[in-house]
Amino acid sequence: MRWCRDRMLPALLVVMVALPFAVWAQAAAPVAVSVAVPGPPHALRINSGDLLDIGVFDTPELSGKLRVDESGQITIPVAGVMKIAGMTAEEAATAVEAKLRDSDMMKDPHVTVFISEFATQGVTVAGEVKSPGIYPLLGSHGLVDILTAAGGPTAMAGRMVSVTHRSDPAHPEMVRLASKPGEIIANVDIQPGDTVVVSRAGVAYVVGDVAKAGGFLIESNDRLTVLEIMALAGGTTRTSAKDRARLIRKSPNGREEMPIPLKAMLMGKVKDMPVEDGDILFIPSSGGKAALYRGTDAAVGIATGFAMAGH
Repeated sequence: MRWCRDRMLPALLVVMVALPFAVWAQAAAPVAVSVAVPGPPHALRINSGDLLDIGVFDTPELSGKLRVDESGQITIPVAGVMKIAGMTAEEAATAVEAKLRDSDMMKDPHVTVFISEFATQGVTVAGEVKSPGIYPLLGSHGLVDILTAAGGPTAMAGRMVSVTHRSDPAHPEMVRLASKPGEIIANVDIQPGDTVVVSRAGVAYVVGDVAKAGGFLIESNDRLTVLEIMALAGGTTRTSAKDRARLIRKSPNGREEMPIPLKAMLMGKVKDMPVEDGDILFIPSSGGKAALYRGTDAAVGIATGFAMAGH
């Protein structure tokens, strides 16, 4: 028995090399269509590098296009330098009017400011999305819009999304994505310079004498138990040794193996227990008639796993 246990763990670990890439017993579930609760709209604010089209009514010599410099300032002809970064277009127009009045250039100026080119209005989308990158943000948009632009979550995405606002990087917002169609989520207002990161779901594995061995997702903050993951694996077979099931779990000292009373769990005599990210649930075969169901089928199953891992 000890010799069998010594050989079992290395064999399982070899199989596990293939499984994380494949997650081959669990089809990717479609992303649930959610009902988004819109957040308050935000106004686009001027930043360094933006190109402004400033118009002063009936005064073409003071009108024109000005680029905001690295310090967030522009230089108005004759009137001088003024800081404008952080303002909206309407606020900037009011500030320019005040500047012209204060410099005694005009008594009652009427100014319009249009942001004709944005230099720093991108949103970074990273993590488990299909097309991570930096996306331009013009106008008011929520989290759902940004995730849609990035292709949506991948099959390995968890349910938690962090939104870090450029204006408050020390306090990121955590948003839980919908897990069921029609579920309401908070559609956080996304602002220029924000960073959106979609988390990765954990994976637990079932190998050995089960109907469909493979890796199964553990959604962020969702529970997955031994009986639930066995159900995802199609349950045991007629040759499964349910009283000899083992759970292999990572620990600070390496992988540890513990017995799991699967037979008693299935009969309701023992309480179900949760599985964690990276757990391996091994269901051995019983003796005797097990030989009738091993050999070619098992070899093909393992070979398929390695072939899928190579893709």
